[in-house]
Amino acid sequence: MVVAACPACHGASLQRTIVRPRHTAGTKENPVVKLRLMRMGKKKQPTYRIVAADSRSPRDGRFIEIIGHYDPRRGEEGRATVKVDNDKAVAWLRKGAQPTETVERLLRISGAWDEFKGTGEKAAS
Repeated sequence: MVVAACPACHGASLQRTIVRPRHTAGTKENPVVKLRLMRMGKKKQPTYRIVAADSRSPRDGRFIEIIGHYDPRRGEEGRATVKVDNDKAVAWLRKGAQPTETVERLLRISGAWDEFKGTGEKAAS
């Protein structure tokens, strides 16, 4: 709040409130897109979708696009399953989407992160 003297009122003070935006990123005009996990599956048996979603939407709420799937439970192969559409993932990363730590780890496993950074197979050819 700013207090200023008003010459017309002979020194009486006026009160003005300075309104500043809380933040510029993530506004309605400029939403922040996150690449994150969306929980699916039954109770005690989680599977996840890797989705591009507005950062303001809830974890299992509205999303923009499905990028892949992640099953952390050990399957018949004896390890977790990660399936990612690398082209979609790289496209969202180039548009400025921010992956969570877990999704970034999964993108490294699938090779999409290296492709995005320019060290992958497609960048070499």
